[in-house]
Amino acid sequence: MAAPLIEIRNLSKSYRRGGQSIPVLQGIDLDIERREFLALMGPSGSGKSTLMNLIAGIDHADAGTIRIDGTEITALDDAALAHWRAAHVGFVFQFYNLIPVLSALENVELPLHLTGLTRRERRAHAEAVLRLVGLADRADHRPGQLSGGQQQRVAIARAIVTDPAVIVADEPTGDLDRVSAAEILDLMDGLVRDYGKTVVMVTHDPRAAERARRVRHLDKGVMDDRP
Repeated sequence: MAAPLIEIRNLSKSYRRGGQSIPVLQGIDLDIERREFLALMGPSGSGKSTLMNLIAGIDHADAGTIRIDGTEITALDDAALAHWRAAHVGFVFQFYNLIPVLSALENVELPLHLTGLTRRERRAHAEAVLRLVGLADRADHRPGQLSGGQQQRVAIARAIVTDPAVIVADEPTGDLDRVSAAEILDLMDGLVRDYGKTVVMVTHDPRAAERARRVRHLDKGVMDDRP
């Protein structure tokens, strides 16, 4: 059998608060397969967003290892981690994090400025992913001219424009109505099914979690022992 895309072993993380060390994650073990759609659930403060940030290379663990597609990202220094993250991870946020003064097309192009692509190539890539998410006719619109669901589609296009292996999504439907949320979940499911992406989604919404292929629960920094 092929190795999991993501292998997490004995992962721990604490934060300092008022001179005290507050444990957030304790001894997490988790495998995430290629082309998997995984939901992380748990109450506020359970550590699920911290775990997602560690998988995405945004934060550093105190102990344990994370290996993604053969690279032990917990062993990388800040510069190497930033380079790895730009090439391998796409981010989708609850409140979209789009730049208000840029068009949809320009927002999607942003990650490509870190690559060696020409301006014409960047534009072609951005137009292609906007077509993929069904927004080719909104390329020139700014975020304020788009609905919440359309803004999240732009955010997803931005997340996938560099063709990352892993997409991390933090409450991607949390600010959307039910219809728009279902459309976003359909889109993410299609990225897994049709394009071979691996999606790790943090959510409080049981309806959103039902769309994932697998759900894992965190509580007080400890992961349940269900498969």
